[in-house]
Amino acid sequence: MVQQPLISLTCRKDKSPLMDTSNDLVFDASVLSHERNIPNQFIWPSEETPKPDSTEELVVPLIDLSLYHSQETGLVRLVRSACEQHGFFQVVNHGIDPKLLQEAHRCAEMFFQMPLMEKQRAQRKQGESCGYASSFTGRFASKLPWKETLSFRFSDQKQKQKQSIVRDYFVDTLGEAYRHTGGIYQKYCEEMSRLSLDIMEVLGLSLGVDRAHYRAFFEGNDSIMRLNYYPPCQKPEQTLGTGPHCDPTSLTILHQDDVAGLQVYIDGKWRTIRPRANAFVALSNGRYKSCLHRAVVNSRVPRKSLAFFLCPQMDKVVKPPGQLIDAKNPRAYPDFTWSALLNFTQKHYRSDMKTLDAFTDWILRQGQKL
Repeated sequence: MVQQPLISLTCRKDKSPLMDTSNDLVFDASVLSHERNIPNQFIWPSEETPKPDSTEELVVPLIDLSLYHSQETGLVRLVRSACEQHGFFQVVNHGIDPKLLQEAHRCAEMFFQMPLMEKQRAQRKQGESCGYASSFTGRFASKLPWKETLSFRFSDQKQKQKQSIVRDYFVDTLGEAYRHTGGIYQKYCEEMSRLSLDIMEVLGLSLGVDRAHYRAFFEGNDSIMRLNYYPPCQKPEQTLGTGPHCDPTSLTILHQDDVAGLQVYIDGKWRTIRPRANAFVALSNGRYKSCLHRAVVNSRVPRKSLAFFLCPQMDKVVKPPGQLIDAKNPRAYPDFTWSALLNFTQKHYRSDMKTLDAFTDWILRQGQKL
């Protein structure tokens, strides 16, 4: 007997004015990854789907953090150039234990290989940023991404109850059997937070801002970790693993497995970022290029990536340093809190290349005083 795809459509009454969530669809990767014809909800317009020339590699600079103190000027120059061109660079000699990276990927694969009902124990609730999501089917009704994710919070704050927030999430949500997995991602997030502050220090220097400015702003960060899993798709030329978008967070540190799929848009075409063992891809926003990127899938093997989204504390007011404001460079965005932007992207707007502009218009229309 041929098992049928687990797809169900139901009407929703809580449709957002800025996001179409009129249909709910259940995405079971263990079934759909073998289907010859994919559901219409996953088919993207032909002008947005992958083309053969997008496999051309984009060579991005390697930022060797071990040279930070001995060759600071050259390192800062490389970062500035990358951020002005496309916003991507790869970080090596970062001090992250390769065994930790290997175990983090193994734990991700173990989770996503579980039956759908088991993964749904961590189901992401409508309007929230954390939990398990199978293709974000609860949020969007068309142009669905061919992927599964598991997202959870990390806190760098020193209160005792927050020092094991990741491990506790796994135990409380999935059970005692996941204490090891939770401990791995607790350690991974701690290392990502440390690395993020180092990178933000370099970014500050490259902008001409005091080296301590961004480090101080993001100490005690309230960040998000996401495990991405892109199952095989029998029609990869018709869909996308992740659609074109710019991350709404401050900095993204991504670690890919050995399967290519990450692409960045530059000079009018899509280019591929080749995976490198023990290298992290850093994406930066703000005055530098807001990186338009996407992920593609293939018909043969799954792809995994680990994404750490650096975010300030929820109530922190986000505004540019005074050194970056002058007559030639006026304020581009009003002051806002991170919690307001997160709420906007989760409940009202599907992140794309115009997220900050759309958010600015939205808060001005709402008349919010942030």
